[in-house]
Amino acid sequence: MRTTVSEIGPLLLSRMLELNDVQEGVLNIAFRYADEQGLMLLDLKDLRALLNAVHENADSISSEYGQVSKPSIATIQRALLRLEEQGADKFFGEPAIDLKDFMRTDMDGKGYINILSAEKLMSSSPRLYATFLLWLLSELFEELPEAGDADKPKLVFFFDEAHLLFTDAPKSLLEKIEQVVRLIRSKGVGIYFVTQNPQDIPDSVLGQLGNRVQHALRAFTPKQQKFIKTAAQTYRPNPAFEVENVMTELVVGEALISVLEDKGNPSMVQRTLIRPPSSKLGVASAEARRMCTMADGIGGKYDAVQDRESAYEVLKKKAEGAAVQAEKAQGSAKKSTGGSRRESVGEAAVKSLVRAATSSIGRTIARELIRGVMGGLKR
Repeated sequence: MRTTVSEIGPLLLSRMLELNDVQEGVLNIAFRYADEQGLMLLDLKDLRALLNAVHENADSISSEYGQVSKPSIATIQRALLRLEEQGADKFFGEPAIDLKDFMRTDMDGKGYINILSAEKLMSSSPRLYATFLLWLLSELFEELPEAGDADKPKLVFFFDEAHLLFTDAPKSLLEKIEQVVRLIRSKGVGIYFVTQNPQDIPDSVLGQLGNRVQHALRAFTPKQQKFIKTAAQTYRPNPAFEVENVMTELVVGEALISVLEDKGNPSMVQRTLIRPPSSKLGVASAEARRMCTMADGIGGKYDAVQDRESAYEVLKKKAEGAAVQAEKAQGSAKKSTGGSRRESVGEAAVKSLVRAATSSIGRTIARELIRGVMGGLKR
């Protein structure tokens, strides 16, 4: 599973990197600069090269787009390094996932069940996992055409551990989620949030969900009892029982069910048994996974990583071209001064151009060398 840096965008990427408002603003400016310069952002090395370019041209970019703080760029770079250590370098790149592959059917016209196996990702970077799921949701909303009132959905998403989607989410992101959840049904997509507790989902999002399957909730403290009472009031009551009492009495295999009726009204809550799946329960073996991936024909499309010319390569060529021009200019300046050792105005300009063309890493190395020499002189 891969996607590109450009597809994720600055809003979701800022959440992955845990940036503050100022740093998010700098990242937005960097993306705008990349768009106007025609720089494709496919993987993390592209984003690093872009940030280096923004750092080098901070003064001119600030005058056109707004203040670009160099310390903020350094903070973003450090956050990128942490993300890369968590495996994000394998997540960003090409070929990017084609959402149509989620909606394939077999020879009999039956749909596939796609399982995102993300145990390692959830443990190492739950924020990256949650943000990726939100990106999937928003991409479906942007790409799919209107489907109207279809008999059955084109695709149904089940988001497990849904609390990860909303934990520490900024207001702008919550508003985006609420908008997508409210409107994506018109695109023929159904969404189920799976979580331990309804409290994990914001009320603004919870109010958009029509079908509810509620398993047992336990109340051992006054706070928990208060919540269960509140949760019970969100259901259309059933005169046959007290929802608040039944919610704590449900046993394994039982649930409270409420769905949308024909006219869009929620049905009266019912206490019912859940039919167990007619399939194997448990983790799929490595051999079973291998057989599935060989049979579905998708592996050949996504297994090999592609690396097209993008921002990293373009900016590298520009820097190399600037360095060559600087060397030529330096040679011409020496000839015009007859080999004089005195630095001319032209030589000073050339050296300034060379410094601008070199990367921030090169400058760091130079500073360390100078610091070492100066330290030796002091001793």
